[in-house]
Amino acid sequence: MNEIAQDLNREIIQGNSHVYELLSELGKKLYFPKGILTQSTEAKQKAHRFNATIGIATEQDRPMFLPLIQETLASYDPKDLYPYAPPAGKPELRQLWREKMIIDNPSLKGKSFSNPIVTNALTHGLSIVADLFMDENDLLISPDKLWGNYNFIFGVRRGAKTITFPFYTEKGTFNTTGMKEALLSKKDHGKAIVLLNFPNNPTGYTPNEQDANEIADALREVAQQGMNLAVIIDDAYFGLFYENSIKESLFARIANIHPRILAIKVDGATKEDYVWGFRVGFITYACEHPAVLNALEKKTLGIIRGTISSASHPSQTFVLNALQSPDFQTQKQEKFEVLRKRACKVKQILDQGKYLDAWDYYPFNSGYFMCLKLKGVQAEVLRNHLLDQYGVGIISLGESDVRVAFSCVEEQELEELFDLIYQGFKDLSDG
Repeated sequence: MNEIAQDLNREIIQGNSHVYELLSELGKKLYFPKGILTQSTEAKQKAHRFNATIGIATEQDRPMFLPLIQETLASYDPKDLYPYAPPAGKPELRQLWREKMIIDNPSLKGKSFSNPIVTNALTHGLSIVADLFMDENDLLISPDKLWGNYNFIFGVRRGAKTITFPFYTEKGTFNTTGMKEALLSKKDHGKAIVLLNFPNNPTGYTPNEQDANEIADALREVAQQGMNLAVIIDDAYFGLFYENSIKESLFARIANIHPRILAIKVDGATKEDYVWGFRVGFITYACEHPAVLNALEKKTLGIIRGTISSASHPSQTFVLNALQSPDFQTQKQEKFEVLRKRACKVKQILDQGKYLDAWDYYPFNSGYFMCLKLKGVQAEVLRNHLLDQYGVGIISLGESDVRVAFSCVEEQELEELFDLIYQGFKDLSDG
């Protein structure tokens, strides 16, 4: 094993041996090499005459660029667009995102957590966590209403053994008891990755205050019984909380609650700030020991260096400039209100009672989506029928559930959408 990796492992063991036990075999081997990037960083600081280290081209002390490209980006300085971004991301963006996290999650004040590391959006952040902490047949504990790509990221790529539990209780709240029972049933394994996504894709549900407290208490109880937990909080849709839910990330409640629990926040500007194609995400670790956080950052940078090298510099610049704008919060609130009104309109439509013979809907209060539970018609059959006969697209999930994205349908058109889904259902059920 590389000496740098061994040094990082020693730092983690000395700070918190439980975090070391959570690492995968790959995670234990990872380190950030003292190669070209390290030497280039040193040269940037000290090479005042000639810096002949990094693989970019320059002219007149500026990055070389094509004028036809720069014409479309005239308001940006070339140095903020064309050079490679640091593997961890633009320092000023990382710092600003950290400050934003504390503003959005006041419970984080006084807690120990890393500077966010820039990823190529959330999928990349999740895959980093999988590489760091998941060996073949390690456990992934998740509710049964989950984003399908999790299986590919953790299962296909890393060989996870996925254990699911019912998302909802009979009362329509988050099933914390099911999560705890799933974990304790595998206590002998010694470690698990817990994956929680709120607002949830596909259901659009976020826990209320009681749910959130129970989740944190349950995780702590499992840790007290000797199980090491890497708890991933997938905050892809963070901030889109419309009614009757917590307004902070669960990361704030779980950070530092037990030495055996490593809280990991994966988030990004992607959906929070309506810049899906920019692919700017972040990964943040919470641990009381700064040396552990430093080692985890170095290992994370090792993965980034060995996969994408660094995330897009222009995208980071665009997001940074948006966050610094005095108009940012006002414009973001305007878009939030559009989505909130759509969510409320969906509930109003569904609560009229005219679709009761066709489906029930799962509780939702946030995010982009909601789910219908069909009565007597298969989800995939309905999906295909709606496409072929009505030009309507929805997502089928299993035998009876379909996901509807109200995020991409105008408020005044939502009732027509559900009427068409209902008509498709009647075609199949009557036929």
